Amino acid sequence: MRLVIARCSVDYTGRLNAHLPLATRLLVHKNDGSLLVHSDGGSYKPLNWMSPPCSLTREDPDEVDLEDGVIERWRVTHAKTGDALLVRIHEIVHDTAHDLGVDPGLIKDGVEADLQRLLAEQVSVVGENLTLVRREYPTAIGPVDLLLRNDDGPGTVAIEVKRRGDIDGVEQLTRYLELLNRDPLLAPVTGVFAAQEIKPQARVLATDRGIRCLTLDYDEMKGVQSGAPRLF
Repeated sequence: MRLVIARCSVDYTGRLNAHLPLATRLLVHKNDGSLLVHSDGGSYKPLNWMSPPCSLTREDPDEVDLEDGVIERWRVTHAKTGDALLVRIHEIVHDTAHDLGVDPGLIKDGVEADLQRLLAEQVSVVGENLTLVRREYPTAIGPVDLLLRNDDGPGTVAIEVKRRGDIDGVEQLTRYLELLNRDPLLAPVTGVFAAQEIKPQARVLATDRGIRCLTLDYDEMKGVQSGAPRLF
């Protein structure tokens, strides 16, 4: 990866035309061929960019550019669309290259699978005298995340786990409950909608359909003290 801080102007031509006037900017040229133009603001978003497949060629400035003080031109051309990004460099303040190696990729913490696993290990969060029957309990329309047995009497509990609970998740659990309640060995099956955050509309719909809502505190379930899960 090459990082260049330069006084430059940038012109994009193709499906649309865009111009960045002369200013000091960060140019990021990656090994995949892409080029990103950053300023000191705008958070992570580049001002302009060219995504791969593309190629960068260095050009000598023409007479007009030389008169304007251009010392180098970069032309980045997209291989499929022909769109082009032309960078006119007036001054290079910093230029460095680094071999970053192979990136292992982003490992996400707190995804639905993590929440499901932790809740399966801590079914007491849902209620007393409950035992896990199975994770990913199969139904004709897909697996319900958790199925618990009520040790105090007949019936089971079906749980749908989401990071952010919305109306679609409630509808999904409703369909599971309809199928599961047809099985005399499982019925009556009650539902619990569990998520780190449950939208108000989803909570109203769940309550109307007799489904309990469980707000999960992921940090506490991992063993980090940050408050208690709340069962509504």
